[in-house]
Amino acid sequence: KIALLGIAGVLFAIQFRQQRPEYTLLIGFALSVLVFSYVLGLTGQLLEEFAGLQQYLGDAKGYLGILMKVVGITYLCEFSAGICKVAASAVPHAEILEAAKPLLAEQGYTLEIQIFDDYVQPNLVVESGDFDANYFQHIPYLESFNEEKGTHLVNAGGIHYEPFGLYPGTETSLDNIDNATIAVPNDTTNEARALLLLQDNGYITLKDGVGLTATTKDIVENPHNITFVELEAAQVPRTLPEVSFGVLNGNYAMEAGLTVADDALLYESDDSEAAATYVNVIAVKEGNENLPKIKALVDTLKSDEIKQFINDNYNGGVIPYK
Repeated sequence: KIALLGIAGVLFAIQFRQQRPEYTLLIGFALSVLVFSYVLGLTGQLLEEFAGLQQYLGDAKGYLGILMKVVGITYLCEFSAGICKVAASAVPHAEILEAAKPLLAEQGYTLEIQIFDDYVQPNLVVESGDFDANYFQHIPYLESFNEEKGTHLVNAGGIHYEPFGLYPGTETSLDNIDNATIAVPNDTTNEARALLLLQDNGYITLKDGVGLTATTKDIVENPHNITFVELEAAQVPRTLPEVSFGVLNGNYAMEAGLTVADDALLYESDDSEAAATYVNVIAVKEGNENLPKIKALVDTLKSDEIKQFINDNYNGGVIPYK
C-alpha cells in the first residue's frame, strides 16, 4: 500500500511540476500525511521493534541517533538545494524570472521570486544569505555597492541590457531644453550614466576622466542652463509631471508604461560600450556562483526560450545579452 501511494504521489508530482511547479511541495506534504496515517496503525508494533533494537544495541544506540540526525540533515540540504530564492525588481526582472520558472522546474528546481522596489535591500538579503541571488542591477552598481557597503557580492552571469533613455515630462521636445529641469537618479553609477547620455548628445560637458563617478558637480559646461533634480531612481518616473524631462532606468521606464521605441527622446544605442558595461546580472554572494542551482538559473535565463520571450515582450526596452 505504501509503495502504491508512493508511485501515485510521484506521478502526480511529475504532472504538476510541468504545469504548476509550486504545487509539488504541497503534494509531497499531502503524500507524507497519507503514508503517516497508514503507518500510524502500526505504531505499537514499530515501538516494540524499536525498543527491542535499543536493547540489542545497548551503548551503541547513541550512534543510531546520530545516524538518524545525519539522514535528516542530508534530506533537508537536498531539499533546500532544489529551491532557488531570487530578489528582483518588478519589471522586467521578475517577469523574465516568471518565464524561466517552468523551464527550471523541468530541471528539478523550484524558483521563488520576491519583488523589491529599491536598489539596496536586494543586495543586503543576498549578503545575509536569506536569498540565493538577485536580479536587478548592472556591474558598475554592484561594484560600487560592494565598495560602499562592504558586501561580498559577485556577478554570476550577464542576462540583459536596458537602454537608458531621456523621457518627456512637462516638455515633449528637445527644442525646449533651454532652462529645463531634468530628473536623474542619485546613486553614483546611474547618475553618471544619465549625465554621460546627455554629454554624448551634446547638451552638457563633464570633466575629463570622471566616467562612471560623474555627478552634477562635474559638469563644466551647461550651455542650455539645465537644472538637475537628483532623486532615488524609483522616484524619477513619478516626478515626470513636475519636471521638463527625466532620465530613467529601463525597468522603471517600463513600469511607468514608457518604451524606448515609442517614448524616449534620447537613448543609448544597443551597440555602444554601455551595452557591455551596463548588462544586468545575476548577483550572488561570493563563493556561491558555481552552485548547481545558480548555474541552472543563469543558463536558463540565457537560453533561446528566454531570449525569445524578451524580444517578444519589451519593444526594444530590454535586449538579451550575447
